[in-house]
Amino acid sequence: MTVTHPVDPLDVYTDWGRRRARAVADETPRRDHRGAAPGVHAAIAERVEALRPELIALATDLHAHPEVGFEEVRSAARIADLLDTHGAAVERAAFGLPTAFRATRGSTGPHFALIAEYDALPGIGHACGHNIIAAIAAGAFLAVPDAIGDGRVSIIGAPAEEGGGGKELILRAGGFDDVDAAGMVHPSTGNDVSPILGGGTSGVRRLTATYHGRAGHAALSPYLGLNALDAVVTAYQSIALLRQHILPVDRIHGIITDGGAAANVVPERASAEFLIRSDDIDTLDVLVERVVGILEAAALSTGTRLDLDLDFAPPYLPLRPNVALTTRWAAAVERRGRVVPLRSRVPRQGGPSTDMGNVSWFVPSIHPSLGLGGAPGVLPHNAAFAETTVQPAAFDALVDAAIALAGAAADFLADEDLRADVAREFADAGGRRRVGS
Repeated sequence: MTVTHPVDPLDVYTDWGRRRARAVADETPRRDHRGAAPGVHAAIAERVEALRPELIALATDLHAHPEVGFEEVRSAARIADLLDTHGAAVERAAFGLPTAFRATRGSTGPHFALIAEYDALPGIGHACGHNIIAAIAAGAFLAVPDAIGDGRVSIIGAPAEEGGGGKELILRAGGFDDVDAAGMVHPSTGNDVSPILGGGTSGVRRLTATYHGRAGHAALSPYLGLNALDAVVTAYQSIALLRQHILPVDRIHGIITDGGAAANVVPERASAEFLIRSDDIDTLDVLVERVVGILEAAALSTGTRLDLDLDFAPPYLPLRPNVALTTRWAAAVERRGRVVPLRSRVPRQGGPSTDMGNVSWFVPSIHPSLGLGGAPGVLPHNAAFAETTVQPAAFDALVDAAIALAGAAADFLADEDLRADVAREFADAGGRRRVGS
């Protein structure tokens, strides 16, 4: 009998190596688009500065009342109320999601969407700075002048970034179907400015594997049992062996969630949960196939039955930032006196995941980060970072980020050549892709 393996990653992994080598060699992009008129950028800065007290109050209020994903009832209403105060017609409970919202200015022409996040982390509140993200997006939306070319600007409130995949659910509901470009700014540590959060993000897909065997008396008649825990352990150890032969940016991590009920009973049911990460959509698909093959083999080798729940939460795709558009944000934030060490392609090293990655494979997108100050080494997803978000330096960063994000949106709406370059870059990178496509 000859056993063949269904997945040979050679071609995909070889292409990944070639692309990575090209990425390292890329030069800093030029910043020669005309963009919006200087007077427009001056008006944006003046408008955000005028909004500073309200934006600080918003960020502070969200920090004081953290709500986890899909439970952001108060947070979404607080942001929508601020927009209403300034005359925006806010659609609440948008896209079939109770804590999503949308507001749009303009009715025709190119369309730029500003993305707000506002969910908190369980137990440690706004330790990822989503209170700042929401205020940045709100400030940018309110600051983009109405008379910018013939375009539209929207703010989309996306719930549950921390694992719930709100942006992917909005994508599935058609929320980005008429959007031409999108952007948000993520807070980071220290005073760093980066066009791409952490040098890039990984895509992630989640799965649970539940094995069903047959119970037996572990001392009297173990031979009558089929051990589901053996299947989980076999799968876990086989995945550990696989780690030696995956890409250096790939990650697989998991836990055993059910190992049986009693040591003297052959476990008839056992489960594990795994997260699978890679920095490219094709390599992520390959890695998932390899892991699924291992899980199926563990069932075969133990005589158990596998129930596989792949993507029990929406997958997150690796971020694909648009360089031409990111340079406009960089130019705007540099006008605020901040230095941006921008490269056209930053080689990724693996890292966290965000559902903004899904948006970036559907429309040209930016996801730069801006440091909030604070003590060195205080990183997101740490309780100390939540406190950093309500310090004076964080509020200065909020204002600068909102001005720059509004500036990038204004440049996109005003400059036909920029829009063409943004679209061309998006198409050259592979165009629109969805999970599993």
